[in-house]
Amino acid sequence: MIREGDNMRVGIDARGAIWYRGTGIGTYTYQLIYHLKKRADKNNYRPFWPGEEYVNLDITNNEEFSKIETNNEYWEECFLPQALVQEKIDVYHVPQNGIGLPRTKKCRQVVTVHDLIPYIYPETVGKGYLKTFLTEMPRIMEQSDRIITVSRWSKRDIEKIFGYPSERIDVISEAPEPIYQPLDRSMCRGFLAENYQIKEDYILYVGGFSPRKNIKVLITAFSKIKDEVKKPIYLVLPGRRQKEQDYIDALISALNIDAQVIFPGFVPVHHLPYFYNAARVFVYPSYYEGFGLPPLEAMACGTPTLAARASSLPEVVEDKALLFDPYDPLELAQSLFDLLSDPERAKKLGRKGLRHAAKFSWEKTAAETVGVYEKLFGN
Repeated sequence: MIREGDNMRVGIDARGAIWYRGTGIGTYTYQLIYHLKKRADKNNYRPFWPGEEYVNLDITNNEEFSKIETNNEYWEECFLPQALVQEKIDVYHVPQNGIGLPRTKKCRQVVTVHDLIPYIYPETVGKGYLKTFLTEMPRIMEQSDRIITVSRWSKRDIEKIFGYPSERIDVISEAPEPIYQPLDRSMCRGFLAENYQIKEDYILYVGGFSPRKNIKVLITAFSKIKDEVKKPIYLVLPGRRQKEQDYIDALISALNIDAQVIFPGFVPVHHLPYFYNAARVFVYPSYYEGFGLPPLEAMACGTPTLAARASSLPEVVEDKALLFDPYDPLELAQSLFDLLSDPERAKKLGRKGLRHAAKFSWEKTAAETVGVYEKLFGN
């Protein structure tokens, strides 16, 4: 049990909030630290990253936080273990799948494992990250006192692949960031017309272009309904693309839909709410997600959402989104056609999603995470 009067000193690896901002792991790390620091409790939550500048850094100052440089390899195995001892850290948390967990253990350790994609879809992961993940993860599992993961689906993967004890795995959901909320649709359409030259109705996808994301089924389904709906409809796919993803262009050309598929390129995070709010429908066709934030972000904006019936997605969206077989473009096409042809049904689905997304919050995520720290601190 925790002794009365004792306060925890929790260290958190903050590098993911800087390295991966705009990704699921980056969002998780940033929002977790931000909301831990906002808590009105007596614990000390200390973000760590290379160098000593973290000591007086204000995590709530996003402009200052985003300028931190993080390229010191010496820091991980030499500076950090010493700092953990000097600052009397009780629990150290690595949020980015445990990668970067020091080999020298100086206190209780917890990691957040978001997913095991390198084990399940290794062909979709960069070679460098794949090697690091496969090499480091067995040690991380062995060395961690507890594991946080973001869905029951990911918990089952961790148990199955590593045999990690179920009673030492805590499932704590992620949440949409506060910027994702309903906005005036006309205002959003005007913003997109001015800044991205997008003026027509569109179907939206957000989430990257890895083969695991299954963009092909969405493009194929879109090609089947684009001329069937009453008003012209486009498909909008924001995000950076890699050269090895040229197969997407080849498919679009083969289906003769080049003129109706729009790639806006990189979109800053603070512009995404405009894209979500102006969309007629949001679609997330991924084969595998540890959690899958974009569907919840869309739902938090009140946008009617369709998600693949795969991995953690049904668990996250429940029956507040339309689910479809990610291997069946005809099923997705039919669902898209039904929503686009029935505005009242689409509005009803959007309202259901909005209420569902409101159940998730970073305050709740932070509070449940503190509960995990307390389990370790008390043992």
